[in-house]
Amino acid sequence: MRTLISTAFVSLDGVVEAPGGEPGYRNSGWTFKEVEFVEEAFEIKGREQKEATAMMLGRTSYETFSPVWPNMEEFADYKPIPKYIVSTTLSEGDLVSGWGETTILRSLDEVAALKETEGGPIIMHGSATLNRNLSDAGLIDRYHLLVFPLLLGAGKKLFSDTDKDTQKLKLVEHEAYANGIQKNVFDVVR
Repeated sequence: MRTLISTAFVSLDGVVEAPGGEPGYRNSGWTFKEVEFVEEAFEIKGREQKEATAMMLGRTSYETFSPVWPNMEEFADYKPIPKYIVSTTLSEGDLVSGWGETTILRSLDEVAALKETEGGPIIMHGSATLNRNLSDAGLIDRYHLLVFPLLLGAGKKLFSDTDKDTQKLKLVEHEAYANGIQKNVFDVVR
């Protein structure tokens, strides 16, 4: 069984929207314009690239990352690994070339079936809506969270507000940095 890892930059109040500067959001770019850059806080991002054997994205994150990431040296380790895009609207014609094998999954059942296959960890970046749906369905196994010392208020949240049973997490790695960012790695307790 494969491990599905959700990785996110998140504000203290749970906002994940527009951390890198995506348009249409009042506080867009909050990861780099509001908090001093401290290189060691982002060590986990390099480690994720080395350990991931596949990447999963929702449609919106795919459409944001796919025109840029394939040619960025910072994300070179992601280029050859398989990509899984979860979308009911994306077509094969919408996929970019030159970014490794890409498969469109049409449902959470298909995600669950993928997790049952042999292979290493699947990393999921961004994809707020997909993250909430996978979390609610019990399909995420681990969270890599870089929590920024900011309260942003409005914006897409990492976790849904559905009324559901408590989901326990086990803290397996953590660190706080001089700029106030906290790294928290949680395994989902089943």
